[in-house]
Amino acid sequence: MTELKAPFRYDHVGSFLRPKKLKEARTQYQNNEITYDELKKVEDEAIIDLINKEKEIGILAITDGEFRRSWWHFDFLGALVGMEYYEKSHGLQFHNVETSKKGIRVVGKIDFENHPFLDHFKFIREHVGDSTVKFTIPSPNMLHARADKNTEIYTNENELIEDTIKAYQKAIQAFYNEGCRYLQLDDTSWASLFSEETREKLVAEGKNPQEYLKTLQYVINESIKNKPHDMTITMHICRGNFKSTFHSSGGYHYAAEVIFGGLNVDGLLLEFDDERSGGFEVLKHVNRPDLKIVLGLITSKFGELEDKEAIKARIHEAAKYVSLDQLCLSPQCGFSSTEEGNILEEENQWQKLTLIKEIAEEVWG
Repeated sequence: MTELKAPFRYDHVGSFLRPKKLKEARTQYQNNEITYDELKKVEDEAIIDLINKEKEIGILAITDGEFRRSWWHFDFLGALVGMEYYEKSHGLQFHNVETSKKGIRVVGKIDFENHPFLDHFKFIREHVGDSTVKFTIPSPNMLHARADKNTEIYTNENELIEDTIKAYQKAIQAFYNEGCRYLQLDDTSWASLFSEETREKLVAEGKNPQEYLKTLQYVINESIKNKPHDMTITMHICRGNFKSTFHSSGGYHYAAEVIFGGLNVDGLLLEFDDERSGGFEVLKHVNRPDLKIVLGLITSKFGELEDKEAIKARIHEAAKYVSLDQLCLSPQCGFSSTEEGNILEEENQWQKLTLIKEIAEEVWG
């Protein structure tokens, strides 16, 4: 099965479990026991090993596993012009667990320049050979969902939105100029619309869920509107992933028309691994034959392997609502959205990806 354009029939979300040596080096760096150059050497070696492993099992979209990050989103957002990291009084509340207290806040006008992720991309590009590099960054919506605002800098929320859009337009072009042809935007902000309970929380915060939905759509479409024609931009819609727990529940129904019929991305990587995600009937709102739907049917949260025939049956169930030719397969999320990682072994993640490849080859030939 040869595919020239992403997303691929068997794809993945991007992050991998951090090797023990890398975790130890990050701890040593945080404790001022080694220099940044010493940490970077360990990161470089770990990423090269990861690239070789990805190639060995036949992954078509090669990532750096997000090995240089502590969080899937804060590391990118905090390095934008006008942003900074800081220690919060509490972390994010997931199901029965709280994250670390890292936070980001607006301290100036938002812009994109001299961003360290460009060097991260260049490193993986230089080591993949002829393979496709998949690079992941948080969606622009995540800045508004997770950053603490400063009303003295941005007296108008719309000004912050427009500056964020401009920064992302610059970022997309900068990654393209360095050779990036497959960029993935990771986004958990949509999940706040997926259940009645979380929509009620939005209302309590003074937000109108319908207006919020329109804003999320606007930010994505404006941010990517100038992308080069030969660059693929996908979006992964997530309900949270921290130490094998989740943040939100609910199907796509409330936002289905916008997500499947109103976003101008080239592909959507979607969570469909358990009952929290709802059914496939929402796919009836897909109104573009060129929009790829990547079904996240394999969980990245636990090591037990799914039944191959059951997954194939679910793919064909989804094909009742959208053409089989538009469908792809992946895990529902990354294996390590934060440096802590999910509760499974490294060997489990490779078994999962091998299973996905086997299923894809049997379904699509």
